[in-house]
Amino acid sequence: MSLSPSVSPSPSPSVSPSPSPSVSPSVSSGGAVVPRIVVAAPSSGCGKTTVATGLMAAFAARGLAVSGHKVGPDYIDPGYHALATGRTGRNLDAYLCGPELIAPLFLHGAAGCDLAVVEGVMGLYDGAAGEGELASTAQVAKLLRAPVVLVVDASSQSRSVAALVHGFVSWDPEVRVGGVILNRVGSERHEALLREALDAVGVPVLGVLRRAGRVETPSRHLGLVPVAERRGAAVEAVAAMGALVADGCDLEAVLGVARAAGAVVGRAWSAGDAVAGVAAGACVGVAAGAGGLGGFAPATPGFSPPPLPVPSPGDSAPGAPDRPGRPRPRTPDGPGGAASGASRSRGARPVVAVAGGAAFTFSYAEHAELLAAAGAEVVVFDPLRDERLPDGTAGLVVGGGFPEVYAGELSANEPLRKAVAQLAASGAPVAAECAGLLYLCRELDGQPMCGVLDASARMTERLTLGYRDAVAVGDSVLAPAGSRMRGHEFHRTAVEPGAGTAPAWGVTAPARRVEGFVQQGVHASYLHTHWASEPGVARRFVERCRTS
Repeated sequence: MSLSPSVSPSPSPSVSPSPSPSVSPSVSSGGAVVPRIVVAAPSSGCGKTTVATGLMAAFAARGLAVSGHKVGPDYIDPGYHALATGRTGRNLDAYLCGPELIAPLFLHGAAGCDLAVVEGVMGLYDGAAGEGELASTAQVAKLLRAPVVLVVDASSQSRSVAALVHGFVSWDPEVRVGGVILNRVGSERHEALLREALDAVGVPVLGVLRRAGRVETPSRHLGLVPVAERRGAAVEAVAAMGALVADGCDLEAVLGVARAAGAVVGRAWSAGDAVAGVAAGACVGVAAGAGGLGGFAPATPGFSPPPLPVPSPGDSAPGAPDRPGRPRPRTPDGPGGAASGASRSRGARPVVAVAGGAAFTFSYAEHAELLAAAGAEVVVFDPLRDERLPDGTAGLVVGGGFPEVYAGELSANEPLRKAVAQLAASGAPVAAECAGLLYLCRELDGQPMCGVLDASARMTERLTLGYRDAVAVGDSVLAPAGSRMRGHEFHRTAVEPGAGTAPAWGVTAPARRVEGFVQQGVHASYLHTHWASEPGVARRFVERCRTS
């Protein structure tokens, strides 16, 4: 079922779908040809999300297959992109995944589309702190050879807009600004002054959005409220964005800028290829002892983990669908639906339960695809509604989200909390990130949680935000000791203690510390990681599901 909102035709020029050569996308000797733009701005708060999501909705409403992408680690904006396009929203993060994966991940997400719209992060040239252009919108635009559409908040300026745009156009000659969309313009007179000033810069004005036309999208302590928490209102907001952009922008001109982009150099990423590459040694996902422990003491001195069994090539499976269905009722294998040891035996297709619903909305689509490619049956469940784990559950993944908002409801679901605790006590693999870490704690803001970890969690006023470099201090279901990963933290909560006797990670940058918990099959941490950068993580997790 398509999720793209229905937006009535507007007075803006009609847009016809691109000819079939661009739909596959077509492949030339230089790479794949995908019409594309990057929507950027001088800073945060200029209206990137409104314009990018509005463009996606406006083009999708006119019959084009549109792919939405987000620069950086943000989980929330891609949910709005998915509503606008009817396709999974995807992230492009050069810090978490490395610059070399940006083009392949983009081509994977944009396969079969007429147009790709990439929403930038912060200001055009803002990236990881102290790392130059790394992870910036500008770097992603250059890696994709994509033209930039610059969104400018014109609410408090007129002629000065020319100096601003000129600076962004000339700062890096490798970044091509294909046009400007002026946001929060006050009147026709104001628009005329802005257009006159920009004539001297030579950058076309692709659209003008009036100040009165702002679309309300509610926010809270970590940004926009996720789509899953306000489904009906979110659909209406996306439709309003599409109508606003269609009314104020020259869509044919925007499409012309996108179609002027050359070929994307690279091959589309594939979960199956990534997992097969780890098995064959073609790409090393997590290498035991890689680079040592970064100066951190071993979590379990003298302990040597058993070798990881390697399945036969026939155990791999194709990627998971964009929207996994809810589990069908079956005869339970044990308490809470957890699988018995026999059903998790080597060679079986283990069930990996992935937490979803309104409380757990933060997950990169590639994680489920990698788990499926590694041989798992991925089943999504909702901890707010489901009183049991999916039947046959052999492993559990609980990603990020807002459990602090739903602490009461999560606590009230005592049957599921007990089932999670029983699964963890059995030694089954459990991977928890941020919100998942809070859910596994003894309590959250005084409300009982799963009690897997002897730790308590609470909301704070302090925002913890930023990229992290980390090393696995000890062996776990995700990585052997010495494995190096990059992650991202984004929360206003605190867990006490912050690390167990066997920490999950030794964080090496920006400040050295240990954090998280490893106990039996549990790996719980505040760090959000992107498994596409280390496909061995998914493979290792599924193998532990088979053998634990």
